[in-house]
Amino acid sequence: MGRTTVLALRAVIAALGAGSLFAQAVLLPLLAADLDGADAALAAQRTPVLTIVLLGIVSAQVVMVCVWRLVTMTRRGTVFSPAAFRHVDTVAGAFAAAALLVFALGVVLAPGEAVAPGVILLLGGVGVAVMGVALVVLVLRALLAQAVARDVEATRMRAELAGVI
Repeated sequence: MGRTTVLALRAVIAALGAGSLFAQAVLLPLLAADLDGADAALAAQRTPVLTIVLLGIVSAQVVMVCVWRLVTMTRRGTVFSPAAFRHVDTVAGAFAAAALLVFALGVVLAPGEAVAPGVILLLGGVGVAVMGVALVVLVLRALLAQAVARDVEATRMRAELAGVI
């Protein structure tokens, strides 16, 4: 991975991280205030909605930290090592948790008439899409496992060849 690509990706991750901190510090309290002023049906769901949104932001932050670490490992040339699996597993878990949070948000908002049924259906679709991303990350983990195994095998063969020469 080139230096420019690494710098661009880090800039994007930093901007997303700053945006997520802004969402936690500013937008979440504004959402809380809006839910206080909402009708009684939606105000009763205030705590679960705020908790789900906060946990969703945290799961996005976990993904950003892990991707930052994987980019660092890639830049150093150490991404094809067993240490990378921990970060990839964490990313997959964070996406799966985010999908479950989206489904939970749909379940919390579904009763009553405060939220339109189309919005609930849309949340279900978003949950399926996020779960799909988690599954793609698991496929990429399997590819990483194959690459690590081949790297170990190549190292072993080089050592044997060096012993012969």
